[in-house]
Amino acid sequence: MRRCDLRFIEAGHCRHPEAATLIGGSWRSAVFPALAGLFRHEGEGPVLFDTGYDPAFFAATRPFPQRLYRWLTPPTIPAGATAAAQLAGLGLAAGDIRWIVVSHFHADHIAGLHAFPQARILCSRHGLDRARRGSDWTALRGGVLRALIPSDIDDRLVFFEDRPRRALDPAFLPFEEGADLFGDAALLAVELPGHCPGHWGLVARGADDRRHFLAADAAWSSRAIRENRPPPRLTTALLGHTSPYRATLAQLHRLSRNAPDVTITPSHCAERASQIRARSPVQAASS
Repeated sequence: MRRCDLRFIEAGHCRHPEAATLIGGSWRSAVFPALAGLFRHEGEGPVLFDTGYDPAFFAATRPFPQRLYRWLTPPTIPAGATAAAQLAGLGLAAGDIRWIVVSHFHADHIAGLHAFPQARILCSRHGLDRARRGSDWTALRGGVLRALIPSDIDDRLVFFEDRPRRALDPAFLPFEEGADLFGDAALLAVELPGHCPGHWGLVARGADDRRHFLAADAAWSSRAIRENRPPPRLTTALLGHTSPYRATLAQLHRLSRNAPDVTITPSHCAERASQIRARSPVQAASS
């Protein structure tokens, strides 16, 4: 695998009970950060993995029934905490972002897409098709706010399903193959079924040679992966499908046991966010 410098950006957070994300978890309100990944690809330039929260989320949830999304998972976006705003501290502007890899179309992963109008978008065809299907109520039930999908997205798309398949480094077993996004094995998208239709993660090797697996919402925490503890059936059935979700989590659990040198980053893991902050007061390179 070719190496890419990787940094993480924490773009806001939401709060809800841990028990909604982990069988047997606490019913007290917990913080769930929204992590985005920034890769510097040698040929393609800066590449974002998701965008986290953005004030566009509040505009999209102003009308009813979309407002229910904000009530159920109230987000906080501190001043200057959007992905676009934080790029300046990393020596970049929003216009420098060449590509955005969308793990899935839930609002806390795509709210910032509007801030990168020049970026091309890599995503799942199946995921986008399902996000567009049915009524607004259907979309909302699935965690999708259609107002956050750029109106010109069809002119900017490249689908995971159309990229060539490549065998993964054996270190990532039991995951065996990914979609080679740029044809050089630097960034490989890996399908992670269960959380919602068209849900994918990303495998990469950092500039320091560390292997990374950005797992999006295949788990809400590193603890869930270590202990193989999925969310309650009610949570997984509401957004996606319970059986494939639990099968994917079991694979991540196996990976974590067999290859502890692989850094797995769930998008909303407070533990990983704390580790990233500890490495740098701004953001951590190859955290």
